[in-house]
Amino acid sequence: MPERNTMQPGDRVRVCSSVVVYTHPTHRGSAFDLEGQEGEVLQVLNDWKGRPISPTLPVVVAFGKFRAHFRDDEITRI
Repeated sequence: MPERNTMQPGDRVRVCSSVVVYTHPTHRGSAFDLEGQEGEVLQVLNDWKGRPISPTLPVVVAFGKFRAHFRDDEITRI
């Protein structure tokens, strides 16, 4: 089994698969595909109040002021 959550805060990443959001600040309410966008890992969610957790979308990435949550296989380190 591959190791999960290999991303670290501060890593530069690129969205490598189609991820459609409806909350992007400049496209609010309409579909916006994040594929190809580059951002920085802010946080990798592994625990909550000292207890281990297994979130569905553990990697938080910032694209300027906009933040989105991703799975490990949706982003690649650059």
